[in-house]
Amino acid sequence: MTARRLRDFAARLAPPLCAALAMLAIWELGVRWANPPRFLFCAPSEIWRDATARAGELGMATWKTTVAVAWGFALSVVVGVASGVILSSNRLIERALYPFTVILQTVPLVAIAPMLVIWLHAGVQAVSVCAFIVSLFPVITNTLTGIRSIPKPQVELFWLYGARPWALLFKLKLPGALPSIMAGLRVAAGLAVIGAVVGEFVAGELGADRGLGIVVVVAAKQGDLPMLFAAVALASVLGIAMVGGVNAAAYLLMHKWHVSQRPD
Repeated sequence: MTARRLRDFAARLAPPLCAALAMLAIWELGVRWANPPRFLFCAPSEIWRDATARAGELGMATWKTTVAVAWGFALSVVVGVASGVILSSNRLIERALYPFTVILQTVPLVAIAPMLVIWLHAGVQAVSVCAFIVSLFPVITNTLTGIRSIPKPQVELFWLYGARPWALLFKLKLPGALPSIMAGLRVAAGLAVIGAVVGEFVAGELGADRGLGIVVVVAAKQGDLPMLFAAVALASVLGIAMVGGVNAAAYLLMHKWHVSQRPD
């Protein structure tokens, strides 16, 4: 990474870090000044102290949730892009099948999770499917929108020069739809974390193999507020990391030719 890119990265990272530190400081001072009951609120210093004391437990829970999120998100990328390509190939297919993709966005996850436990048993597989179901719709929609947005004259030019359907797909449609696809993946990355954590409420494993969702449920029932905050914070960090990974992939794939990845 060049010095200029390092400076650009630091310039982008500094404002949110400063804002986060300021909010944490206000939170800490506010709790110390108001001194609320500890079963209602706690200071960041207490959360940090408890999190470091139970770092092994939180680390294992974070890893279990990360595995489920990664599998669910990866599956949504493959299935979502493929589905978007198939739907874009024919208007009749799109009219027939697209409404069923909307069901993925409207059916409550907590209603599906018990069925997944019956079919797949509680654990990473069921939780991964929860993450997959929640994150699939934006990938399909954005892939379809991106391919449909390609100017018709460009498609006709490819046909004029005798391009085969696979060449048209991989040399025009998918590259042209890539900005839209990456926008869908950014949304899907965050939703995959939400789907996994919520899925763990019902379909997660107990004991040593539990994920962050189970940690949240157990801490809430026990009134362990620092542990609850720590688990929620780690889930948020996981979501930020997922979106950051998608942003990095978008930069690598598009920084040479798309305006959205050029420095200001």
